[in-house]
Amino acid sequence: MKIIRIDSLDLPELEVFSQLTEAQLRNRLEPEKGIFIAESLKVVRIALQSDIVPVAFLAERKYVDEQIVPWFAEKYDVPVYTGERELLSRLTGYELSRGFLCAMHRPALPSVEQVCNGQSRVVVMDGVVNSTNTGAIFRAAAALGIGGVLLTPTCCDPLNRRSVRVSMGTVFQLPWTFLGTSMANFDASSAFESLRQMGFKVVALALSDKAVSIDNPQLCSVDKMAVVLGTEGDGLSKDTIAACDYVAKIPMQHGVDSLNVAAAAAVAFWQFRCR
Repeated sequence: MKIIRIDSLDLPELEVFSQLTEAQLRNRLEPEKGIFIAESLKVVRIALQSDIVPVAFLAERKYVDEQIVPWFAEKYDVPVYTGERELLSRLTGYELSRGFLCAMHRPALPSVEQVCNGQSRVVVMDGVVNSTNTGAIFRAAAALGIGGVLLTPTCCDPLNRRSVRVSMGTVFQLPWTFLGTSMANFDASSAFESLRQMGFKVVALALSDKAVSIDNPQLCSVDKMAVVLGTEGDGLSKDTIAACDYVAKIPMQHGVDSLNVAAAAAVAFWQFRCR
């Protein structure tokens, strides 16, 4: 561990925290070289406990002075940049970081089979593009017994900075991966058939005339279930719904037709939990 005290944010070594965009951090051309940013001491600790490898830390001086950073960073041969709060607060979004940032190597993603192996409940996120919703769905999934997360190629990156923060680090605790690398090679029917071959029943959460309530006894008795959630605006496409085994909806009152996708996910996860 190398503690480096700074009095400027213009150092080239700090561009990962101060200048690079999410796309540049992700490095789409060479994902194995990609980096993401984790915020807050709690979230960083969860990431490190999940064997995510750090690149560098950036912390308010109080963390170093109180020996908090050395406590879990000393085994890593990476720099710990530290400065006064007044300096670090110039970083965009810094107020949400609680004074502690870590640049980390993106982990290698498992296969779909590895995510689903041994699980009785997984969620498929189809075109969910909002980073706040993505993080909230991960948090609900972890809390309510979902064992793994699968995402279509158009979904928000779960390691997006805001998604990581909103998830409270659960993106490091649940296995997840993408179903295909681009929409050009993604087919819902084929993807769902592969889930069926692993023993899953595929359940679309959607508004449909054919939808049954989420407390339907037949649904609740399913041993292995993949819950499919759609994009924030339009929900699931007709083709995607047609490729599922069941369509389920949450009963509503007062003329409300739907919930935010993250809220709907939490309700469905609770109802579909293994008993």
